Amino acid sequence: MTDLRVYRPRISTWWWTRKRTYFVFVMRELSSVFIAWFVVYLLLFVSAVARSEAAYRRFLDWASAPWGIALNVVALAFVLLHTVTWFALTPQAMEVRLEGRKVPDFHIIAGQYTGLVVVSAFVFWLVLQ
Repeated sequence: MTDLRVYRPRISTWWWTRKRTYFVFVMRELSSVFIAWFVVYLLLFVSAVARSEAAYRRFLDWASAPWGIALNVVALAFVLLHTVTWFALTPQAMEVRLEGRKVPDFHIIAGQYTGLVVVSAFVFWLVLQ
């Protein structure tokens, strides 16, 4: 029997930092952790509001800690990155056709941002009521 040795090139742990597209991909995947944090944060907020005014005040005190503010600022940056990259990828994931012609990518992306602005404005209006 021969002694076979398989060639396995050494790959750095940081291989994804060498190319912009790989870096953005890994950051978008990492953003899912921060999106999960936003969901948990929102559930804690709703739970505090539903319990009592004292629970709501405790939540506000807890949320206003410097580490909490820093975490939410970082999470916001990751959520924005996730949103922008997801919207940019949508035309590649689905092809929209009207009357047999492909809808340009720009129109699909613009429609998503328009929907985002409309829904955000509606939620903002609800909060101010």
